Amino acid sequence: MAEKVCVIIGGGRGMGAATAREMHGRGYKLALMSPSESCEALAAELGGVARRGKAETAEDTQALFDLAMETYGRIDALLIHVGGPPKGDLLEISEEDWDRANEMVIKPVIRMAKLVTPVMEKQGGGSIVAITTFSAFEPSLTFPTSSVYRVGVSSFAKLYSDRYGPANIRFNCLLPGFTDSLDLPQKFAEMSALGRLGRAEEQAKAAAFLLSEDSSYITGQSLRVDGGVTRHM
Repeated sequence: MAEKVCVIIGGGRGMGAATAREMHGRGYKLALMSPSESCEALAAELGGVARRGKAETAEDTQALFDLAMETYGRIDALLIHVGGPPKGDLLEISEEDWDRANEMVIKPVIRMAKLVTPVMEKQGGGSIVAITTFSAFEPSLTFPTSSVYRVGVSSFAKLYSDRYGPANIRFNCLLPGFTDSLDLPQKFAEMSALGRLGRAEEQAKAAAFLLSEDSSYITGQSLRVDGGVTRHM
């Protein structure tokens, strides 16, 4: 049986890198992308391949897809983890920054889904996970563009699951809370019911759960891994 392959956008540092290590530990081959050389260093360490690039650049995501297919000939799992979009006072955010947030958050998800879906259909299934934010369903004025656009990713995941569930392709979202890889002050740790920041490795285990067959009957869901920061039932 062919070895399984995981593609990770944002796989150079933080939660993306931690997920790469977790998936490697589960026996997956890796294809990583990040804006810096960190993805190349991690891929070399873990025996994978990498390409520098930005999630919002269509040419870069296409190149990562091509690299994965040329190297391995299959894609079983896809993780999309993009950086934080522009912030600011709600009505002071420029139209250009709203457009940029759309390009950073929503467009990479749609582009990558279009690329990997035919591959996963041919293989008989696969799993896509987008890492978004706890504020997707409890919008925060601290993260206005993120709150607006990342809930759209959850909506897309639900629609995608309805459409491609019969092909055994699953799409879920991971909604992390305040995590240690983000270099946050102590006040954010105290917002958690657990009184601490989450660890990138904890987020990675949740991501790997959703990416792997461990979650084979879960799709279209938004899993909050936020230490109890959000309050809605």
